[in-house]
Amino acid sequence: MKKANVGNIIEFRDGLRGVVEKVNENSVIVDLTLMENYRDLELEEKTVVNHKNYTIVNEL
Repeated sequence: MKKANVGNIIEFRDGLRGVVEKVNENSVIVDLTLMENYRDLELEEKTVVNHKNYTIVNEL
């Protein structure tokens, strides 16, 4: 399992995407405002995702 780095775009939970803002030991903090439909989904701006639960879409 490859861990994401700050600035990577990741995908998780049924197609949600976000930019990694911080990498912790077991998880990453992700900014979801990248998605065009962010406001329509009524999500919080940021969320925490365990390293086991995402795939890296775009690496810097």
